[in-house]
Amino acid sequence: MAETGVTLGEALALPAFRRAAPTVAAGGAGTGRAIRWVHATERVDVGQLLRAGDLLLTMGTGLPADDDAAGLAAFVDALADVGSAGVVVELGRRWGSVLPQPLVDACERHDLPLVVLGRETRFATLAQEIGERVVDQQLAELREAQRVHDTFTELSFDQAGPVEILRAVQRLADGPVVVENAQHRPLDYFAGPDDSGGFLDGWPARSRQVEVAGRTGWDAANGWLVTRLGTADRVWGRLVIGSPDAPSQRLVAVAERAAAALALHRLHDRDRGTLMRRTHLELLSGLVEDPGSADVQRRCELAGFPVRRRTFVGLVVRPRIGTSATADLDEVAATVVRAAHGLRLPALVCEVERDLQVLVSTVPSADAEDLVDRLAARVLPHHDVVVAAGGAATERAGVARSLAEAGQVVDAAPRVRRDTDPDVHRLADLHLRGLLALLGDDERIRLFVERELGPLERHDRADGSRTDLLAALRALLLHPASKTEAAASLHLSRAAFYDRLSRIQAVLDADLDDPDVRVSLHVALVAREMAGELSDGPPK
Repeated sequence: MAETGVTLGEALALPAFRRAAPTVAAGGAGTGRAIRWVHATERVDVGQLLRAGDLLLTMGTGLPADDDAAGLAAFVDALADVGSAGVVVELGRRWGSVLPQPLVDACERHDLPLVVLGRETRFATLAQEIGERVVDQQLAELREAQRVHDTFTELSFDQAGPVEILRAVQRLADGPVVVENAQHRPLDYFAGPDDSGGFLDGWPARSRQVEVAGRTGWDAANGWLVTRLGTADRVWGRLVIGSPDAPSQRLVAVAERAAAALALHRLHDRDRGTLMRRTHLELLSGLVEDPGSADVQRRCELAGFPVRRRTFVGLVVRPRIGTSATADLDEVAATVVRAAHGLRLPALVCEVERDLQVLVSTVPSADAEDLVDRLAARVLPHHDVVVAAGGAATERAGVARSLAEAGQVVDAAPRVRRDTDPDVHRLADLHLRGLLALLGDDERIRLFVERELGPLERHDRADGSRTDLLAALRALLLHPASKTEAAASLHLSRAAFYDRLSRIQAVLDADLDDPDVRVSLHVALVAREMAGELSDGPPK
């Protein structure tokens, strides 16, 4: 994690140091080290008195002779072994204008900053100025730590839900925050102040590559501070905070306090959930696992959910990711219950892995699809959610299939709402997406995508930002009837667009006018988008 405190580089900019005309003679790469404290001494065995981060001030009168290369090197070795922040030498008392070369070489070898002061100065003044700055920063860190503590204590007393906890993390971290489940699907997302909307791009694939040791760790490649949610044996997700630079101890504390708060809420929510929600979950599980059970039938009837001679439709309601106000599932569930009550439509409503699963029961003569549409129409004006429905089941044995199909549909539904989207997504509406959703994470699909698009991706990575052949291919498939419109969508001239198409054909060794080739590339692009690998969607 990032060191906190005044760095040597910052200390050299302080007024007292500037007046002393400092010059970094060696070890310049180490001037970013944090200073823990300052010591002034002429003892050669000072390494025994220092601790990591201590800065040494000396005039050199007690150091080995100039021609004692081994002695000077041993002195520097001792400083490096304890993790000293550096050594500051004032010229005049021991040395005139040139330091012994063995001393300079030893400091450079250890990246230990060696600072030469060209003017006489009082070491006490330097130590006081740095010490005051260190104390001020330590006090600021203590105040920030108290702020973090107070924030999460208040959240605990208020029995705050995930939304309130994550909003607090967003404020404290001043960056984007994501909670993902164990399958690396984002569950909640709050953008940072500088997030242009691409923080979630390619999330599942990127997240699968990130592994951290222990409970919390920093992934430098993505700029993610990652904290495990759950125990080492039962991980139910991860909290990710955007952190382009190595995180401070304060940010690590924010992440770990947030993870504890989320875990506590999860435990309390499971314990304090309303009787209706708990009962509905139990009844739904019973219908899925043992649909023929007389006991399940009796309990459903007692709960006001008829199951004899009925038609069932399974629904999954999922808050959209990336919205300005992530939906609170408790509020969504309450709206669904009210909507079903208003339609006099019996429904089981429960939360399963941050989705709402809903099972409705209708008389056989009713238009089940229309009732589901009307239910969704009462929910969507209040919440930015995706509503997906499975096929109607005329027997209790079909409940599991209807719910499973709804889950596959919601996974395949576009992540960003479009004007043409229906209120309720169904498998028949998804066409190719529906087929790919049914195939799920089949390894053969991944191999197919790699075979079709891998050469273009490798070319784009090697070419840097000069061309984006993958974007040109998407534009071509989005505008199959007009290459002019395709070029315009990328703000390219026709000539530049045609040049990119020629490059695509050369890289893929394929004819883009061949219908089979276009279909294959179309399927690969859609599959890659559904896997979360592209920042914007290919043709639908």
